[in-house]
Amino acid sequence: MGEGLLAWCKSTSYSARPAPSLAKDTVMPLWHVYHPVGTYTARQKEEFAADVAQHYVGAGLPKFYVITLFHEVPESSFLIGGEPSDSAVRVVIEHLARQPRDPAARNRIAEELSHLLAPHTRDRGLYCEFHVDETPRDLWMIDGLRPPPEGSEAERLWVRENRAVPYY
Repeated sequence: MGEGLLAWCKSTSYSARPAPSLAKDTVMPLWHVYHPVGTYTARQKEEFAADVAQHYVGAGLPKFYVITLFHEVPESSFLIGGEPSDSAVRVVIEHLARQPRDPAARNRIAEELSHLLAPHTRDRGLYCEFHVDETPRDLWMIDGLRPPPEGSEAERLWVRENRAVPYY
């Protein structure tokens, strides 16, 4: 998993872009998983979140960038087409650190995310829908620090330390 994102991150066309474009082409992922009450045990949530984290770590992001929030929603408040549902999962993914513009890369990433979700949703008989929002990188800070440029030595330091550390 993560090959599409990893390939995009390492692609020549991306790395050859000038630094100013990083603000526009910038995946610190924040996952919101909306699900019916009791859909996941604490252990299943940990396994789900671990799979999400590994996906992004495999693409070279620091593990601490990956946040997964589970939101239990009562059946009476989880409506699809106006009808209550006790078997649906809705996932909202926010990407901040990487935002590919190439349509083929975006399609690969969507397929990877669908594959990542399958064992936690569709393979369990749950209806699943997701979408990805992309927040501009210049509107993102961690502990008062702007994340380092993608692929920089400072980013590699953040990966090694698994935390935000001053670099400028």
